[in-house]
Amino acid sequence: MHILVQRQRAQINKMNFNIVLEAGKERPIIRRHPWVYSSAIKRVEGKPKPGATVQILAHDGRWIAKAAYSPESKIRARVWSWQESEAIDHAFFKRKIAKAIEYRRDWVKNTNAIRLIAGEADGLPGLIVDQYDQTIVCQFLSTGVELWRDAIIASLLEQTQCTLIVERSDAAVRSREGLQERTGILHGTHSGELIAVHENGVQYGIDVLGGHKTGFYIDQRDNRKMVSELATNRRVLNMFCYTGGFSLAALKGGAKSVMSVDSSGDALQLAQRQMSMNGFSEERASWHDADAFATLTTLRNAKEKFDLIVLDPPKFAPSVQHLERALRAYKEINRAALQLLNPEGLLFTFSCSGAVSPERFEETLASSVSEALGHMQDPSANYRIIRRLSAGLDHPVLASFPEGEYLKGLLLQRL
Repeated sequence: MHILVQRQRAQINKMNFNIVLEAGKERPIIRRHPWVYSSAIKRVEGKPKPGATVQILAHDGRWIAKAAYSPESKIRARVWSWQESEAIDHAFFKRKIAKAIEYRRDWVKNTNAIRLIAGEADGLPGLIVDQYDQTIVCQFLSTGVELWRDAIIASLLEQTQCTLIVERSDAAVRSREGLQERTGILHGTHSGELIAVHENGVQYGIDVLGGHKTGFYIDQRDNRKMVSELATNRRVLNMFCYTGGFSLAALKGGAKSVMSVDSSGDALQLAQRQMSMNGFSEERASWHDADAFATLTTLRNAKEKFDLIVLDPPKFAPSVQHLERALRAYKEINRAALQLLNPEGLLFTFSCSGAVSPERFEETLASSVSEALGHMQDPSANYRIIRRLSAGLDHPVLASFPEGEYLKGLLLQRL
């Protein structure tokens, strides 16, 4: 069966398929933006199947790039290479994966939970690969990487020597590519137990089959470390806590107390299991299965105060169509959180919505600050931005592809 699939793939990619762009639409691709939108295309020459390699041509026939074709997506093609002589074959994926792994070995320390491949940033659009100790978790989110799935899995096995590979291609974005969601074991045997990982001295248990995304939010590693360093003797509030990543980091850092809120009872149960893994005292932690918006209002009405607050909500804007609604939600939760801070208190606030630019996020926070100050009785109160926050070093962003910077955040302090 695998031999037949490989032969079919080879035949598809020997065919000469061209995408000819409208006049003036070639500039972003020439400048190394990896996406070709359907609106930029003048015509498609040939009948490429989903994932097939196509040549991207300017309106006058000039060669620009090689890309994977996606007939059902608004992003009609994703660029593999800007080198005309480079073949898109097994060796291509082996080289790309090796380069991505080498980068992480150079830059990522003090953890065995690492994002090995970050899609476009590693020249593999639509491919997400996370490593948890000896377990690999993959997401194939585009037709291109879906077509080359077997080659990618083989290369990952060869280059990481991991004993278990899990697929979590269950993201809604696959439907926009005309792909069905899929989850399962690709290699090895899974005991069903949590995968134990460590990060900056904290132990975490990862549910690779049932957890959000690939099981854990690796991208917040550096920000969790910062929370840990600043939490000493502080009263901490962690909203949208999921399995308690920031909560455990705060406890490790010596927080006086940590109140954690999430609407998923299963996630909170896992968080409490991780408390035992780290030997943390339950006396310093409380876990609340509740709506975050309602809880923020309740705490504000009760005049509760905290020294450090973390707001790390889920993706409020899954697409541009949801942008305005998302900005209203960010404004609401941040306005409430700002009013809960003690003087000199710290707020870590994030957005993981790719549709929300860093500029729009900061504008929204500025509105939250203005409204929070309007409700406060202290005429000397204000807030300052201490630092702009982003994902860890294993989540690089191409300068030519700012859309890749999905996670953005701010650290504010109440004056």
